[in-house]
Amino acid sequence: MKEKIINDDFISRLETISLYMQQAMQGYFGGNHRTKTYGSTVEFTDFREYVLGDDIRRIDWNLYSRFEKHFIKLYIDERQMHTQIFLDCSASMGKTDQGKSMYALKAAASLGFLSVQNMDKTSYMLIKGNFAEELSGVVTGKEAFYRSVAHLEDTTFFGSADIATAITNYPNFGGNDGLTVIISDFLTENNWKKAVDFLLFHKRQVMLIQVLSPEEIDPKYNGRTFLKDVETDDILDERNMKLRITKSNYLAYKEALSDYIADMKKFCSARGVRFFSVDSDTPVEKLIFGKLMESGDVR
Repeated sequence: MKEKIINDDFISRLETISLYMQQAMQGYFGGNHRTKTYGSTVEFTDFREYVLGDDIRRIDWNLYSRFEKHFIKLYIDERQMHTQIFLDCSASMGKTDQGKSMYALKAAASLGFLSVQNMDKTSYMLIKGNFAEELSGVVTGKEAFYRSVAHLEDTTFFGSADIATAITNYPNFGGNDGLTVIISDFLTENNWKKAVDFLLFHKRQVMLIQVLSPEEIDPKYNGRTFLKDVETDDILDERNMKLRITKSNYLAYKEALSDYIADMKKFCSARGVRFFSVDSDTPVEKLIFGKLMESGDVR
């Protein structure tokens, strides 16, 4: 029996919080995200002088009696956010480490639930090779969300993933109408930064969640070892190698990984992109109720 990605107890906790947009956005009416434009909600925000074409029903006659000028009432505009979640489905994300793939799936499901419960839309895209496969169309409402989770539970991880090509060639990325989340280990030679800059150019809010296994964070290899890249089936592939692991190799790897994560943080910080690096052995709750809440991305 396959493990459930998300259970009722966790959903009960998720129902107490919601995703929060960090920037102004466009979108469809119906959601709970305020914008810098004015609309037709019931919450008053300001006045401005009447111009030809304005709705005369919004004229404040009390102000007219005082200033002998026509002013209309302005109200907060609320829009429906579209949360797009791109999931790296390469072999390195779960072919040999079920804990890592399960963490990624749980994170994707959690963020999707936070979106739909806030009356927003969600889409799941599975990155396979250089293509982003849409999982189950646009998800609106909890019933559609549970159906999409059932499809997520059948996700397989194999091959490689070209994040930049998959995202820049995806036809329905939208623009200035919500959040794009990329879930990956980002341990790739492909230029994932290109995808981030592409999304920012189109005014998407971007969040990166890097999922690393305990073995990737702190490898336990020693002595003579054959390292095989899980993203290739060819034993002769140049990415496979025989090494004699020494303490200096271990320290060099730890330093290289630390430098790589620091570079990711610097890149993201300079662009206003949210970046979270997580250990797949820790509960997903620590990501949602810890890191995301501390950063203000959920409230």
